[in-house]
Amino acid sequence: MTVNVNRYKCGYCGACVAVCPKSSLELIETWIEVNNDCNSCGICTKVCPVGALRLGGE
Repeated sequence: MTVNVNRYKCGYCGACVAVCPKSSLELIETWIEVNNDCNSCGICTKVCPVGALRLGGE
């Protein structure tokens, strides 16, 4: 399981990047990239102010 980013909703504020305990999220120009270190803890989904992140299958 990993984090899925809805790029149409995401405002690229970086809140999810700041709270990720595994540093699995990276803000790259106009998108969020999730790497393989993600352990699906869900912290990022809770802090996203626009609800652009969801836990889901790969």
